[in-house]
Amino acid sequence: MTSTAQEQGTGGRQAPVLEVEGLEVRYGRGRRGRSALRGVSLSVAPGETVGVIGETGSGKSTLARAVLGLVRASAGSIRVGGEDVTGFGDRRWRALRRRGVVQYVFQDPLRSLDPDLTVADSLTEPLLVRGVPRAEADERARAFLDRVHLSADLLGRLPGELSGGQRQRVAVARALVTEPALVILDEPVSALDSANRVQVLEILKELRASGTSLVFISHDLGSIAGTADRVAVLHRGELVEVGAARDVIGRPRHAYTRLLVGSAPTLHTRTASRSERDALRARLSD
Repeated sequence: MTSTAQEQGTGGRQAPVLEVEGLEVRYGRGRRGRSALRGVSLSVAPGETVGVIGETGSGKSTLARAVLGLVRASAGSIRVGGEDVTGFGDRRWRALRRRGVVQYVFQDPLRSLDPDLTVADSLTEPLLVRGVPRAEADERARAFLDRVHLSADLLGRLPGELSGGQRQRVAVARALVTEPALVILDEPVSALDSANRVQVLEILKELRASGTSLVFISHDLGSIAGTADRVAVLHRGELVEVGAARDVIGRPRHAYTRLLVGSAPTLHTRTASRSERDALRARLSD
């Protein structure tokens, strides 16, 4: 990949694909306003997978929407692919999305896929608008469908003719087909059954190994445990802990992180008792 995000910075190090500094997002005004994010700083290096974990209402999706320009930052800065996008208006954001620097995979793949477009059209459309010749676009569509372990036989089908797991894998392929510097996945497996969840998580592990930069947002630390290089923990709009996945999961420092780890019985860590979790929740709600 030869995007701006991967040009070398000072000291010969590669510049981050994503840099968020002191980000604040506030909804509403005056006394009725509320802060969804407060002072969040986070970076993603080329080829790195960062898991963002937190319960519903912690600010995870707001962070994704801010990075994608879908909500405006009240304070702080956002750099995507080496470019400061904090003050971008709709027109400049549309141009950035058309360039394919950053792509987004929704929790519900029907939000990512046009129900009236076939799988082939969904995969080739972002390439054709960039001027890629039809033959090359068709070839890349087949290649990326294969990359998410789906048969080319599905190219002529509409999203409504696919299973939930197939739709989500098509959504991942569509996000990847332009070879973006960064892919943000917002709860990509929460709506799937266990079998499809395992398949999509395996694909994300393969993407991590291939060097694609990912931000994987989830309320389920178990889903992120084997996928992320680093984990960032959001609680009530604030980043309370960030570090290597093995450290955050194996030796969590913050009480809220310990609560999340203790609530994930699939992790190979000590599971907190219900009374311990209730006590932690009480402390965190004070």
